[in-house]
Amino acid sequence: MTSISQVAKPASALPFWISLGAVPLALVGAIYGGRWTVLLAFYGWTAASVLDALLGLNENNPDTETDEADLFWYRLVTLIWFPIQFALIFGMIWWTANTTHLSLLEKIVLFYGVGAVSGSTGIVYAHELMHQKTRLERWLADLLLATVLYSHFRSEHLLVHHIYVGTPRDAVTARYNEGFHQFFPRVLRECPASAWQAESRMLARKGLGAFHPSNPFWRYAVLQAAALVLAWYLGGWAGVGFFLFQAFIAIWYLELTNYVEHYGLTRKHLGDGQYEHVKPHHSWNAAHTASNWLLINLQRHSDHHYKPARRFPLLQTYSEADAPQLPRGYPLMTALAMMPHLWRRRMNPRVRQWRAMYYPEITDWEPYKKGTTPLPR
Repeated sequence: MTSISQVAKPASALPFWISLGAVPLALVGAIYGGRWTVLLAFYGWTAASVLDALLGLNENNPDTETDEADLFWYRLVTLIWFPIQFALIFGMIWWTANTTHLSLLEKIVLFYGVGAVSGSTGIVYAHELMHQKTRLERWLADLLLATVLYSHFRSEHLLVHHIYVGTPRDAVTARYNEGFHQFFPRVLRECPASAWQAESRMLARKGLGAFHPSNPFWRYAVLQAAALVLAWYLGGWAGVGFFLFQAFIAIWYLELTNYVEHYGLTRKHLGDGQYEHVKPHHSWNAAHTASNWLLINLQRHSDHHYKPARRFPLLQTYSEADAPQLPRGYPLMTALAMMPHLWRRRMNPRVRQWRAMYYPEITDWEPYKKGTTPLPR
């Protein structure tokens, strides 16, 4: 792997703008209906998977000392995405409420595509923004998450996942042999509560109560309520229904990705509720070129956990000797995750190989598989 300076060139940022291709496809589907409505649903992840097969892997590592100013064109696509997603969601609600040429099925397919975009792009961009230091970027993350009714994700991700990944306290570390259909309802049930508890503990350390106005859950509630009211204003109760549907699809896409990122990977319990530090081998990675464009290098996941504030164009890829690699990019692997039997056939041998490589001294994996090792202190 080599260190290159190409990242500083504006042209190098253009492939990461692949997400904008969804906008004209949404307009075509909304205007013409029929078979055109499926384009939006299949554009991002299907196109990225086809391009992955054609372009292969990108294992080049950018210079991490690249100046912040040289990353402007990378940052810009994340900064402008909220108004684009806002217009896409609420524009579609208004359009479907005021036109008669779309059948109910066509509207459902169209809003499935909207949810696919708000999940695979919007939440991914929100994830990038919430890790940054500027107030603008963090606010944009909150606004994006409010449009899919998943605002607590910011608290859960920053205060729980990054600290407790690979331990029983992290709900989104998928357990070995746990199918996605068991994982998904568990995450929906556990994550909001763990996010609330994490924020409450932070407030308690400041001598404040859980319902203090500085608790971000107040902000989350207001933003999400405003989104629901706007959906009702533009499209009535049908508009609220379509808004809820696209939000569910977006959350489903997010949690599919979470499922893939750490499936079966656990940190070693050192005794007395203490765990080893997070290391590169605690995340699944993929160096596939186009899906990393679409997901703004989310698949360079080990480096993200090593340097959470590192901006996406500077994330590093790891060799197979240093971190586990997926056989395909996240889009195809998440599709596989919807078929538990095929998923286990493909991934369980890799998890067992990972265990033998990194933890040959552990002979009893049952507590790790069931999530019954002690909670971290």
